[in-house]
Amino acid sequence: MSQSSVPLTRPPAPAKVKILATADRLFYDEGVHAVGVDRIIAQSHVTKATFYKHYRSKDLLVAAFVAGRAERAKDALAADRGRLNDPAAVLRATVDGFAAESRRAGYHGCPFINAATSQLDSAGPVAPAVTQWRAWLRAALVELFAAAGSPTPEDAADDLLLARDGAFGGGPVADADAATAALHRTLDRLLP
Repeated sequence: MSQSSVPLTRPPAPAKVKILATADRLFYDEGVHAVGVDRIIAQSHVTKATFYKHYRSKDLLVAAFVAGRAERAKDALAADRGRLNDPAAVLRATVDGFAAESRRAGYHGCPFINAATSQLDSAGPVAPAVTQWRAWLRAALVELFAAAGSPTPEDAADDLLLARDGAFGGGPVADADAATAALHRTLDRLLP
């Protein structure tokens, strides 16, 4: 294929980026239900027409928020894979990342679970975006556990996901140190 026939991808419009960045901050800090479109428009300093040009509904914006968070998670895992050669070390780094996230200042729970439980339209785009991210994370964990020599990598991935969900949900309302320690113990039990 010649270089002239390769389609060029344009970066997203600055207003679209600004809207999503504002929504990301507000949705995570205050919750999807607590933040209305008018507030996002005002804090993004865009017009209503600009908002609706880029996001036809709040659910589409929430789905974009989920997709953006998923890309960050994928980038973090790719970075761990790039710097670590051992799949068990990558799993440990992943759990360390989960633990660090659940203990950081301003932590308000898992953004994916929060978005899934806050969707406005059960048949809308939010649930598929969360499901897609979750399937990707599970597949990545299955692959890592298999490479680490787990005899049951799918079960190990499911167990670690459940422990992650517990740490992310329990950390803010219980002892974050205990939740983090339990998450690390779970991984230790799952690794061969």
